[in-house]
Amino acid sequence: MTHYFYSIESEKDGSFYIGSSQDPVEGLKKHNRPHKGYTGRKQSWKLVHAESFETDAEAIIREKYLQK
Repeated sequence: MTHYFYSIESEKDGSFYIGSSQDPVEGLKKHNRPHKGYTGRKQSWKLVHAESFETDAEAIIREKYLQK
């Protein structure tokens, strides 16, 4: 199964959030649902970038690298 690193941008203030998921579109929907936390306070979000990887581990490595 393909795994993804993704980046989303807050339409509220232009800030970014990066993560990894098997389905970045579904992840975007999750970030835009009402909830507490960082992404809940900065809704709404739009998907700005996604990269595919063969394994979850590769996607997480890419995520961690870009979070630095």
